[in-house]
Amino acid sequence: MAEFLDGWKRDCMCAEVDAERVGKDVTLFGWVQRARNMGGIIFVWLRDRSGIVQVVFDSNVLDPDTYALGESLRNEFVLAIKGSVRLRNEKDINESLATGRLEVVVQEAKILNRAETPPIYIDDDANESEPLRMKYRYLDLRKPKLQRTMALRSQVMNAVRSHMISEGFTEFETPILTRSTPEGARDFLVPSRLHPGNCYALPQSPQIYKQLLMVAGMDRYFQFARCFRDEDSRADRQPEFTQLDLEMSFVEPADVQTVVEGAFARVFRDVMGVDIPLPLPRMTWKDAMEKYGSDKPDTRYDMTIQDVSAFAPGCGFSVFENSVQDGGIVAGIVARQAAGRFSRKEIDTLGEFAKTYHVKGMAWLSLQEDGTVRSSFAKFLSDDKLRELTDALELERGDIAFLIADRKLVALTALGQVRGRVARELGLIEQGKYNLFWVVEFPLMEWNEENQRYVSAHHPFTMPMEEDFHLLDTDLPNVRAKSYDLVLNGVEMGSGSIRIHASDLQEKMFGLLGFTHEEAWRRFGFLLEAFKYGTPPHGGFAFGIDRLLMMLTDSDSLRDVIAFPKMQNASCLMMNTPDEVSPDQLKLLHITFDADDAAAP
Repeated sequence: MAEFLDGWKRDCMCAEVDAERVGKDVTLFGWVQRARNMGGIIFVWLRDRSGIVQVVFDSNVLDPDTYALGESLRNEFVLAIKGSVRLRNEKDINESLATGRLEVVVQEAKILNRAETPPIYIDDDANESEPLRMKYRYLDLRKPKLQRTMALRSQVMNAVRSHMISEGFTEFETPILTRSTPEGARDFLVPSRLHPGNCYALPQSPQIYKQLLMVAGMDRYFQFARCFRDEDSRADRQPEFTQLDLEMSFVEPADVQTVVEGAFARVFRDVMGVDIPLPLPRMTWKDAMEKYGSDKPDTRYDMTIQDVSAFAPGCGFSVFENSVQDGGIVAGIVARQAAGRFSRKEIDTLGEFAKTYHVKGMAWLSLQEDGTVRSSFAKFLSDDKLRELTDALELERGDIAFLIADRKLVALTALGQVRGRVARELGLIEQGKYNLFWVVEFPLMEWNEENQRYVSAHHPFTMPMEEDFHLLDTDLPNVRAKSYDLVLNGVEMGSGSIRIHASDLQEKMFGLLGFTHEEAWRRFGFLLEAFKYGTPPHGGFAFGIDRLLMMLTDSDSLRDVIAFPKMQNASCLMMNTPDEVSPDQLKLLHITFDADDAAAP
């Protein structure tokens, strides 16, 4: 039977037992990590959130009942002990434990609760399947690594909160039950009992509310917002997530960026012990795409993209010639001193990988150490044209180049992916390095092939750059937005923009997105109406706390940095959700399911 505390009070955490406590009595609580009976002496590793300390049951000093209690201990029993701290013998020191030079000799003990054999090992080195870990997540969370991660998460959020408050921001909470939005990912809908046939939506972000708070004169807002998106899950996506959300009045992009980069610098300094030089570098979207083939490039290594289209006309290779003639480009990357690192089979595999990014293929050219050329296309080129190409690429002996000819953005994007894969295979990425910078001046709109219309590159409330206003009616693809993304080591950490604050411009933007006047007012009339009453220029930003933790802990999945995450199919194995609800509940909400839907797994 489990016992109770009966007035016992913990003196310190297990890992806080230190040299200053030698010779003193302590009361400790925790879980049994392991117990070893050496015949007359039982060594127990007692674990709590802070770490592990060794406690000793000695039959020579304990009464028989207390020693027998020690003999009954099993892994994950919840144990309370009172004892005296002493130094270990020199030969028994365990340098792998923070408390490895000390131990606690038990005087009294209580088993506060017993445990069945856990279905997973409470050990960082355990290698159970992820579904099993997620089913028993409350046991998985006992592992020291996950407990350190959850503590780190708290430290990060506290560092960010302290920074925001020091910058004059006020913390708010905005509604979770809101209305569906027409852009972006799918919404999670919540049927209303009181309004039959109508639904709330869970917020994909607090975007409109924070803009309305600027209309209300709150000037500087922030919150740690829970957000929801009904999209296919990936390693870096979850259906519900946490983001730091902020908005500011009377600002330009640099003002918002200064606050955000200050928050990141505070996190890196206080939590990671790393100094981030400020201000952070800026890179335009155009430069990012042309140099790296990505709007979130990893700049920890070089191997930038080179446009060699000028050599293509009359080169003799029709793939290159036709691409440039049709308005496309020929571009490539050079892997220095890597010609001997890729077999022909590996190059072919890399070419197939490039094709998954909608290009027709990938060409290659290497300059061997003896000065000879190996290539998939050199036979079509004259010696002069081949020399022109190798000069344009600045190819040296031992180098290999990978080239793609296609429409400009398609070719650049595919090369960006090839660049990343080559860098990983060659081990070019410097670990433990943090390259943090801004990508600015994104396109305002992008063409959606599926819907055959323009959609917002960020969201429909983003302000165009003033110098591009004249292009809104004549050259929409070349209108730049007052938007900015923060990138860390090839991962987008967050996005922000200066918002539209005039009702007529906002309504025009809805029109460019294909909304009729009536539809725009039906969906966003409250916002358009609010903009008529003195809205200040304003802008903001949001970044994912989960994604930041993923980067700081070098984790492969967001599931490693969230206490209770969902699986890849958005299910929770621990709570068995989503789950059926009773017919009575559905009736109250005026909901019926098709028989086929109800039977689907």
